[in-house]
Amino acid sequence: MGCCGSSEQKQREWKPLEDRSCTDIPWLIIFALFCIGMACIAGFSISTGAASRLISGYDSYGNTCGQKNGKIEGVELSGRDQTDNKYVFFLDPCNIDILNRKIKSMALCVSRCPDRELKTYTDVKRFALQNGSELCSYDIPVSRYPSHGERSKKCPKLPVPPSKSLPVFHRCTPVDVSCYAQFAEAFVTFVSDNSMLHRVIAGVMASKEIIMGLCVLALVLSIILMVVIRYISVVLVWMLTALVVLGSLGGTGVLWWLYVDHRMNLTDQTGTTPTPQQQLATGNVQALLVYAVIATVFTVILLLLLFFMRKRVALTITLFHVAGKVFTHLPLLALQPFWTFLSLMLFWVSWLGVFLFLGTTGSPVQSEETGLVEFRMSGPLQYMVWYHAVGLIWISQFILACQQMTVAGAVVTYYFTRNKSQLPMTPIVSSMLRLTRYHLGTVAKGSFIITLVEIPRLILTYIHNQLKGKENACARCMLKACICCLWCLKKCLTYLNQVIVAWQDLVGPF
Repeated sequence: MGCCGSSEQKQREWKPLEDRSCTDIPWLIIFALFCIGMACIAGFSISTGAASRLISGYDSYGNTCGQKNGKIEGVELSGRDQTDNKYVFFLDPCNIDILNRKIKSMALCVSRCPDRELKTYTDVKRFALQNGSELCSYDIPVSRYPSHGERSKKCPKLPVPPSKSLPVFHRCTPVDVSCYAQFAEAFVTFVSDNSMLHRVIAGVMASKEIIMGLCVLALVLSIILMVVIRYISVVLVWMLTALVVLGSLGGTGVLWWLYVDHRMNLTDQTGTTPTPQQQLATGNVQALLVYAVIATVFTVILLLLLFFMRKRVALTITLFHVAGKVFTHLPLLALQPFWTFLSLMLFWVSWLGVFLFLGTTGSPVQSEETGLVEFRMSGPLQYMVWYHAVGLIWISQFILACQQMTVAGAVVTYYFTRNKSQLPMTPIVSSMLRLTRYHLGTVAKGSFIITLVEIPRLILTYIHNQLKGKENACARCMLKACICCLWCLKKCLTYLNQVIVAWQDLVGPF
């Protein structure tokens, strides 16, 4: 109330918060301790892991290629001098299960990878005599390659595909594209269907130039759209609205026309005893009627929503217009996804390197089933792997949340600064500094909540793929329902997380 009973009210001036304080400090401390744990795991794995075994590779008898080796108790062909044999050759290169760290194919150290296809064991023998690279097990003489009784187990699978060594990791990798697809399937069997992945990878390798061109075209069109959206926002929104309405009306009309047409044809063909074709036609007519009714209900609801929410359409036009202004005044906003992608790639590469080093810290164990040597992790090392896996999800979500917080802070600063001449020189940089100084704890807390939902979802997805074809219909339905519910919960929490960080950047903590 104003003075002397006046009805004048003092309106609140909306502007970005000036007097700030750090938010969620305990969560920032927890996240910092967690990152220190990740660093300790990285240091431990690099210092105790056998880097030479990771880079140079090892054979199925525990010998590291390219160096002298010590004897492993109980393994007859271990302790060999492999100084001249620097490359790892797999007898069946498309039968490697990297996900479970089990070599289904026997691996040998060779001096040279086969650069041409070898169709018979005589070709394998000739290649060994010419190049000094023995492609069968060490206990089989070269002269007995074509006639040895165990050549099907201890010699490469025919035909031997041509291969070449990787630039850093000395593995003989098949040149065939299909082998690349099967080789990569072992990494992602827990997230997708193998046959689909095989087709996707083969398609990507066959048309990578077209895909790169389309990506560049999409980037150019996106930049053009960001520039012109400010000037065509009204036309764009009403055009999209008109297309949706016309599409709904047209689709409904076509369904009713098909229903009437099929119903008339069915009436003309009605006889005393219905034939299988007539029964099928009757089912089609009933299905068309159901579809037409559903489309009619959907169209009526859509028209009613557009009528009663016509003011919201005007609000949408205003939001498009403001979005165009934001990109005009904050051009660095368009570069945020690139910095985020670069940060994620650097983290993922370092995470993968530490994970591979963790794999080399295992001890040699002879498999009872195959008699071959595998390096397995046991004891505390297994818990380190789980800790490292949680770090992958939490830190990735943290990086994504930092991007969302930065964008929200810059847009809030622009929108609520009425006098645009008072804007900071670089609102994006100011938002990043504000995030680093005040809100890292909130970002850590929000990303941890997303991680708590993401972990059980990934576990259920892994179980579902492992049990594919083995569980009954009820169990399969329950698993899919749980995965879907967790996915929906993650999306809702992600949205709430974005709203909370934007609110805290605007008016402070709750």
